Amino acid sequence: MITRTSFVPSSRRREPNMSIRIKLWCSLTFGASLLFSGSLYAQSAPTRIYNTAKQKLQAGQQIVGGTVTTADPGIYCAMANAGYDFLWIEMQHSPLTYQQVATMIWACRDAPAIPFVRVPDATAGDIQKATDIGALGIIVPLVDTVEKISDAVKYTKYPPQGVRSLGGGQYRALWGDDYRATANANIVIVAMIESPAGVDLAREIAAVDGVDVVMAASTDLGSFSGFRQGDAEYEQMVDTIRDATLGAGLALGGPQAWRDRRGFTFFQGPSDTVLVSLGVQTSLQASESGVAPTEGAEER
Repeated sequence: MITRTSFVPSSRRREPNMSIRIKLWCSLTFGASLLFSGSLYAQSAPTRIYNTAKQKLQAGQQIVGGTVTTADPGIYCAMANAGYDFLWIEMQHSPLTYQQVATMIWACRDAPAIPFVRVPDATAGDIQKATDIGALGIIVPLVDTVEKISDAVKYTKYPPQGVRSLGGGQYRALWGDDYRATANANIVIVAMIESPAGVDLAREIAAVDGVDVVMAASTDLGSFSGFRQGDAEYEQMVDTIRDATLGAGLALGGPQAWRDRRGFTFFQGPSDTVLVSLGVQTSLQASESGVAPTEGAEER
């Protein structure tokens, strides 16, 4: 017996397969468009900026930081809540340890003043310890070569901009779970020019990608050069640093006493010991009202 099979044109037999292929192609195209649009959104989404000192610098405002040299968290917190924009934690010319500084920063983690650290040197160890404990500013002393400040930028930034490695520390607890993705945009790098050799390279130093501030170190410019503030040679060095820094679109730093100088927006304030002395003098000179202050009121 012969079984007859109805004839189906080849084009009709392929139709279900073609339908599947079309649906699959549409799905893949739609999915790819979602991925592409998502990647564009991720690229265009603004980075969260929580370094308020950096925000002010970028807006062209002046910022001042008091200098911390002692390990007392109470003194640190008093300064951090007194009105400074940042605190200049001095680790080049003080015996402060990273453990002590970590304790101080954590004790006043909600204070408005942002922690900056002047590191002893531009080494990977010093800079990565400072950033791991939560510093949002790295102040690099004695910058007299382009290589030194380039290394500092490299050790401060996570890849691909730098070579900072992932490590432990309190940075995430201080600044949020997105710290790894936002740190590069929030940390301020300050290059201190302290000698005539650095002045000669001011333009090249200011041109290093990643530097935010170039600082004219007022005392050491005099110490290294033998000139004093007001001398024509001294003032020429300051002018050279200023012109190179502002020409590169960076913030210009100096001592708090230079707040009236043209172009300066980043300032180092007095040390904690100087502030205590000034506070005592102010207290003794103030007229008394005859009413004793409430004990502990000064802490509020």
